[in-house]
Amino acid sequence: MVKFIVMSSRPSCHAVGLAKAEGGMTIVYTRRGESNRHTSNSQYSSDIQIEFPPFTRNQLTVHLACLLITPVQTVAIIGLGYVGFPLGLEFARKGVRVVGVDHSKDVVDCISKGGSHLPHVDASDLPRLISEGSFAAVNDFGRIGECDAVVICVPTPLNRNREPDLSYVFSAASEIGDRLRKGQLVVLESTTYPGTTDEDMRRILEERSGLTAGEDFHLAFSPEREDPGNPRSHVARIPKVVGGFTPACTKAASSLYLQVTDHVVPVSSCRAAEATKLLENIFRSVNIALVNELKMVYAEMGIDIWEVIEAAKTKPFGFMAFYPGPGLGGHCIPIDPFYLTWKAREFDLKTRFIELAGEINTAMPHYVVNKVAGALNSIKRSVNGSRILIVGLAYKPDVADTRESPSLALIKLLLDQGAEVDYHDPFVPVVPRGVGHPGLEGQKSVAWERDVISAYHCVVVATAHRSIDFAQLETWSSCIVDTRNATKGPGVFRA
Repeated sequence: MVKFIVMSSRPSCHAVGLAKAEGGMTIVYTRRGESNRHTSNSQYSSDIQIEFPPFTRNQLTVHLACLLITPVQTVAIIGLGYVGFPLGLEFARKGVRVVGVDHSKDVVDCISKGGSHLPHVDASDLPRLISEGSFAAVNDFGRIGECDAVVICVPTPLNRNREPDLSYVFSAASEIGDRLRKGQLVVLESTTYPGTTDEDMRRILEERSGLTAGEDFHLAFSPEREDPGNPRSHVARIPKVVGGFTPACTKAASSLYLQVTDHVVPVSSCRAAEATKLLENIFRSVNIALVNELKMVYAEMGIDIWEVIEAAKTKPFGFMAFYPGPGLGGHCIPIDPFYLTWKAREFDLKTRFIELAGEINTAMPHYVVNKVAGALNSIKRSVNGSRILIVGLAYKPDVADTRESPSLALIKLLLDQGAEVDYHDPFVPVVPRGVGHPGLEGQKSVAWERDVISAYHCVVVATAHRSIDFAQLETWSSCIVDTRNATKGPGVFRA
């Protein structure tokens, strides 16, 4: 192993030392002023060394080149949602001034008052960052001209025809292009198909600014890797894939992210970085579809899929656990794979695995509703006229995110069959606007009380928030349909 011990007396800048060992190559960055954990040399007593996995020769070259780049002093974050807000906080904490731009007045007002509009994001230090001038939230693009770098973190949904909707990205690119100056760096983090950054977005930036990417300004793609609700998910600890329009663009973007992350993984191009993100999400979508299909097959055989998965997990190689559920939710897995499906048609190719996985996962709410009907039949009731409670409106545990949540589809399907449907979710007290089901907007979560819960003919567990006492639920309800293996009682119906 070749170990580069990178030292500096200036924040975010580096100098280089060299040591030899066996194995591959590893760079060790040190930041002045942080406690030392890896060396007893008194010269390094105020530094921390961060060891990275082995690099390819190209990645090593990029990292070493980053040492010579002047650190970014001010960064603009476009979109202060699940990706942009935590990223902006991390930049501000590391001494980079942040200008956060969001179209939502409510979001900007909340942040400007020192609050977090995302319950799972700890922003306890935000008032201090604001008072120091390290973080500012605004509604317009007027200040991005003062920033060294601009990072785009806006939604990339599908339209009604299940085709990519890049209107948010292109709108942001237009606004940036009108204010772009020489020497700036523009990075897209929003998930998209290969070619968006170096073709579609580059064209807008160049036409609006009159500048040339790779010559007058840097352009790169670096996919977000946020995992909302996961306490082990921190921006600084998650490797950051970076692909630039030119090698110089890759180096500039890598240098930006090395100011806030422990490990940057440079790749050959914007398109390679865009494809990396798609692979990550397609991998999950296909494997979740597999266990959802096995769930249905094994159920007919009288086999519990959850028991099977737990047993399979004991194999120390060649197996990775994925879990079934009532359907896919969130912005990534239900949507992102179809960006590649759409783009593949341009090359006269079909993405059969992706589309089949989509069919299976999309059918899960219907499968659950059929299980609900069977559970109600067991107590001599039909879905029509029954009172049904959905436990969990968010798409995953311990967050308030309802985007693409299968719980919304379950509610709609049950309402269509004549049921009276309510929900309980400690993270979602009211159904927000824009969930795609206008009739549900404004509906409130019911109280978690024995008298309230026991009044429902059937309770469906759709999201297993850790704060919910499911053992308590089993004493309050005699008809439970569990899609998350949250309950253990023998009378529970599995779906």
